[in-house]
Amino acid sequence: MPRKSIIAAGFVVLLSIIFGAVLIANFSGVKVVHSDSQIEFNTTPPITVNPNVKSLNDAFVEISKTVTPTVVYIEVKSKPGKNENNEAPDPNDPFKFFFGPDGQMPDPGPQMGSGSGVIISKDGYIVTNNHVVKGAGEHGIKVVLTDKREFEGKVVGLDENTDLAVIKIEADNLPVMSLGNSDNIQVGEWVLAIGNPLGLNYTVTAGIVSALGRNIGINGGGYAIENFIQTDAAINPGNSGGALVDVNGQLIGINSAIKTNTGYYQGYGFAIPVNIVKSVTEELIKSGKVVRGYIGVQIQTVDETMAKGLGLDKAKGVLVQSVQKGGGGDEAGLQAGDVILSVDGKEVNAANELQVIINSKRPGDVAKLTVFRDGKTIEKDVTLKPKAEEDKQTSMNNKQDEGSNKGVSSTSVNSLGISVQNTPSVLKEKLNISGGVVITSVEKMSESFLRGLQEGFVIIEANKKKVNDVSDLTDALSDKKTGDSVLLKVIDKSGQERIIALKLQ
Repeated sequence: MPRKSIIAAGFVVLLSIIFGAVLIANFSGVKVVHSDSQIEFNTTPPITVNPNVKSLNDAFVEISKTVTPTVVYIEVKSKPGKNENNEAPDPNDPFKFFFGPDGQMPDPGPQMGSGSGVIISKDGYIVTNNHVVKGAGEHGIKVVLTDKREFEGKVVGLDENTDLAVIKIEADNLPVMSLGNSDNIQVGEWVLAIGNPLGLNYTVTAGIVSALGRNIGINGGGYAIENFIQTDAAINPGNSGGALVDVNGQLIGINSAIKTNTGYYQGYGFAIPVNIVKSVTEELIKSGKVVRGYIGVQIQTVDETMAKGLGLDKAKGVLVQSVQKGGGGDEAGLQAGDVILSVDGKEVNAANELQVIINSKRPGDVAKLTVFRDGKTIEKDVTLKPKAEEDKQTSMNNKQDEGSNKGVSSTSVNSLGISVQNTPSVLKEKLNISGGVVITSVEKMSESFLRGLQEGFVIIEANKKKVNDVSDLTDALSDKKTGDSVLLKVIDKSGQERIIALKLQ
């Protein structure tokens, strides 16, 4: 090896020894922190909790422990691309957000959805929502308990009018939910919602009763019964069919719907009152269906404008819009324009209140009605009848009628914000009427527009005076001034009679 290389190697070794010595010297004074050293954490509560708060907290914990085992997870496999009526899925289904985790309507083909249910008997009867299990395929319902046991669920009965359903699993000695009394609950009460939202099984959320008697138009159909409990306890897709319980741990409602712009919780959840649940489930378990009595009328809640037009001292009662021919109300002598003030001595001031009372009765039962008519209060005993098939309504095709209206001038009724003309003979024959005036235009955002009058409606009465032609209508309004209420009886585009009240402008 060359001499220069030996000298270079020795120099490198020497530098290494010097560098190591420097490191040792620098770290010799450093104190090592041992792993057995401990930090003393402060565990003293900063405040002494109010006993009332502690009691409420303990109550929530106890309710959750006790009630959660009575709530089940339901998984549903639907028939390929069809519902129970062999129909394709409806893209406007108001319950679609409760049936799938992504808030989208499923594509045709077998689909999976999920929801919740509440055990109401030791031998396996479970109440849930109609929209959770309807359309399930054969062997398409799986029920999972909190102890992870799985069962096949079978549909016992469905009730679309209340959106309730009962299913059955083969099991014994199950934990059972205690049912409360929804008539006793008040706005402001604490409640807990228990269910399986967004795949997060057995979730408990807390809130209060925000409102009672809500009718949000989600069940659809003229026979829908909506009297929802509103709560701000968080409810999301998958909660549907789950429990809403009070601070006693008793069921006060079955969670059914949310009001939202996104498909997810925005503070407004709705539950079916347990008293409705009781009566419906009893009927479904007994016979697989619910048989109800009906008066045979179309109804509407009375507001202030309607009350003035009817001659009531204040907004109260439920207006009879039309009476079904041959129904119980027709046979008892009810008339369009009557206001039902009470049923069996119980006041009714909203359409859904009347529906709940009447639909708790069976065909053949007698409902004692107190009715306001023409400034007088009268009594009517109505023998309820079973649901009749919907009468085929006359379809008013405006385009077909336009030809017969050509050359006929319209008259503006400025106080109503509409234009009208005498009803053409073709339309009279179609509706089986002798007179009336047809609305040819409605001023946008006018009182008439906002109260539901539309082009094509036929006015047949004004302030309870028959309208044969345009002059009759103007005569009926001649003694009225701006702000006065006027009551119109009209025939809408489906051929159905309706009563509309509005203020003159």
